[in-house]
Amino acid sequence: MTVEWSDILDTGVAPTGPPDSGPVEEGEKKGAFRRLRESLSRSRQALAEELTASLFDRVDEETWERLEEALILADAGPMVTASVVERLEMEVDSGSVAPEGDAIRERLIEILAEIARLDGDSVRPIDLTARPSVLLVTGVNGTGKTTSIGKIAWHLSNEFGLDVLLGAADTYRAAAAEQLAEWADRAGAGIVRSQEGADPGSVAFDAIEAGKARGSDVIIIDTAGRLQTQGSLMDELGKVRRVIEKQIEGAPHETLISIDATTGQNGLRQAKAFAEAVHLDGVILTKLDGTAKGGIALAIASELDIPVKLIGIGEGLEDLRPFDPDQFARALVGSGE
Repeated sequence: MTVEWSDILDTGVAPTGPPDSGPVEEGEKKGAFRRLRESLSRSRQALAEELTASLFDRVDEETWERLEEALILADAGPMVTASVVERLEMEVDSGSVAPEGDAIRERLIEILAEIARLDGDSVRPIDLTARPSVLLVTGVNGTGKTTSIGKIAWHLSNEFGLDVLLGAADTYRAAAAEQLAEWADRAGAGIVRSQEGADPGSVAFDAIEAGKARGSDVIIIDTAGRLQTQGSLMDELGKVRRVIEKQIEGAPHETLISIDATTGQNGLRQAKAFAEAVHLDGVILTKLDGTAKGGIALAIASELDIPVKLIGIGEGLEDLRPFDPDQFARALVGSGE
């Protein structure tokens, strides 16, 4: 089953509008997979140089070395690569997987999907069932964080009929509030903003107070893009979270980090650093359409135990979509239509 927005956004209410207003036709599912497959073409090409049709025709030591190289090239990371190759080799040697190309390739797809899935869960929803729910979004500059927030707000407002309020707590980048305001207008959401250079914690405070006063269902706080090496700004991010915690018990209910897939293993280091500053519930992995490093999704899930919840595969509204581990693994390896 294809993972839909109604699966990834747990809002406590049923969708009221498209595209989740009815059953998904088989043709639409194939179209979604084809789009993902095309977006992962660079990652797949990095794998394809080694994962040729004939790779598993003769299974020997060179087979596993070439598979290892292919996964490293796709930026799956050394830990994931070693685990996948060791597991697959052992299963073939034991006879549990037939030493045939199609069987080995299908088992490889299953193993990659299992890693991306985390503990067998196909979906770990973004929990927005509280009223109001607070979603805190973090990440470094240039990862598509603000755009992703706008697209999430659009889905919450237009598909679920929820009242959404955006808090422009990125007060350092001149165009950040304007960009967020444009998305608020497009999504039909409200926005709370302040002057450039204002204290981000105060903006978060004002946004939550305004959200409670107007009866908003979801409040999304955009934070300043910051490098994981900027200690003072990371401390400030912790302060923003504490401000939120004091205003609403249990908030923020979800904290997501936006990571640019083109940065590869540096994205993994970013997630580690942010996880030390604030608890992270999930990852928005953007720009998958422009990289050969799509395997980073596997490294994040495996090494940090943080699920990828949303992926960006283009600029359009429809190009931010729920992460589907099974589709991702199949598209990465290049199997299926």
